[in-house]
Amino acid sequence: MKKVIDFVKPAAILLLVAAVVALVLGMVDSVTRDRIAEIAEQTKTNAMQAVLPAASYEQIELGAETPADINEAYAAEGGGWVVQVTETGSQGAVTLMVGVDADLACTGISVTKSSETAGLGAIASQQSDAGEAFRSQFVGQTGTVAVTKDGGIINALTGATITSRAISTGVTSAIALCETLG
Repeated sequence: MKKVIDFVKPAAILLLVAAVVALVLGMVDSVTRDRIAEIAEQTKTNAMQAVLPAASYEQIELGAETPADINEAYAAEGGGWVVQVTETGSQGAVTLMVGVDADLACTGISVTKSSETAGLGAIASQQSDAGEAFRSQFVGQTGTVAVTKDGGIINALTGATITSRAISTGVTSAIALCETLG
């Protein structure tokens, strides 16, 4: 009997602690959920404005045949599109907004989410001279976009070729999608 009590007592305490923690996490989620969604929406809007400024954007319904790396697409008022793409970088997913004009040329990119290595792949998303220089290479690109190691003209970030390739692939996917949108 003593062995059963020695087992049940710690299990009951652990269950109580887990229930309290779950309750606290649930309360924190309910308090922060709307604010987090608001910040995510503002980040997306800012990224869209950065890559292809427009008065408004209309979301395009994507079909089942849309490549898996394409998350969302928007028609920009006045012409062009903004496409959200997620590619696999060296440390995980890299999500970016890509602006594409009516001539199917990239108007700009904005990295909205990244878990790339600080000082290397993370430079792609930073508001620094190196980050701006890297992202500016994509403006005007059409068709297949690739880093110089793969026969393209994009200079990869030093020590971050995988991240640079992922972003190049994302831009290529966005341009290809816009070509099908007409």
